[in-house]
Amino acid sequence: MSTETRPLVEIQHLKEYFPINTGFFKTTPLKAVDDVSFTINRGETLGLVGESGCGKTTVGRTILHLYKPTDGLVIYDGKPIETKEDLAEYRTKTTMVFQDPYSSLNPRMTVSDIIAEPLDVHKLYTDPKQREERVLELMDHVGLNSEHASRYAHEFSGGQRQRIGIARALAINPEFIVCDEPVSALDVSIQAQVINMFDELQDRFGLTYLFIAHDLLVVRHISDRIAVMYLGKMVELASSEEIYDHPLHPYTKSLISAVPIPDPKIARANRRISLQGDIPSPLNAPSGCPFRTRCPYATDACAASMPAFEEIESGHFVACHRVNEINT
Repeated sequence: MSTETRPLVEIQHLKEYFPINTGFFKTTPLKAVDDVSFTINRGETLGLVGESGCGKTTVGRTILHLYKPTDGLVIYDGKPIETKEDLAEYRTKTTMVFQDPYSSLNPRMTVSDIIAEPLDVHKLYTDPKQREERVLELMDHVGLNSEHASRYAHEFSGGQRQRIGIARALAINPEFIVCDEPVSALDVSIQAQVINMFDELQDRFGLTYLFIAHDLLVVRHISDRIAVMYLGKMVELASSEEIYDHPLHPYTKSLISAVPIPDPKIARANRRISLQGDIPSPLNAPSGCPFRTRCPYATDACAASMPAFEEIESGHFVACHRVNEINT
């Protein structure tokens, strides 16, 4: 997968806070995404992982400005997205594949109309014949038959519905796609087919992905680099091999220790790292490092301040005060 020197997508200090009513005329900010920065190179897949509720989906939606960022900057191909004109242009190059293929498709629309919706919105055809040809071309890209065009979404299986969603995402010839847990609602056998299709489409069209998932095996298969989130913060970022072979953050280590290993001998020798307690509420996050309440290495320094997200080794970023001590 080719990459260039200048990143296609650059996220700087992104924040997304939702005001939550917590009493009479009182609101508390729920910090779904709190000061997150990373880059994605052209032609690359960045996997984004973490437990449910850690802010992964919010990151994806905020990058596409489906949620207006509370603070921070999204820079696309060297250009900050700041004005309505910037956003209009940005939306012709970026799109999203949603998690649930059952709720993300309109049950009252035919497959043809679902796939053609972005074409209609952006006026990307001159006559009905061109529209129909483009729809059939998109269906072919994702392995759907032309006779499916006049049918409705409820007549299809989950895997086929997700293919319809992917065809719709490809309609505007995007450069960058946010894939929000696109296989988590599918059977395991279908997951592999859909992931392989994402790979093929990336090679064919030079696509760039932000691939959000909680299944580390899925992410490892498709990602060039992996970013790990916990409670709205980025805690580790490195190449997928580096994350698997040399995780440095205690949270990443616990996630990887929970990945099933098919070889029983290795599985028995593998020590599972169990975390104590539950994920804290983002409405009442702990001071300092958000992971400290579940971390076996936490000290007073961890409660005093949030560790900086720093490059510890070449291309390997970690946010942990004691990263050098616990990895010696």
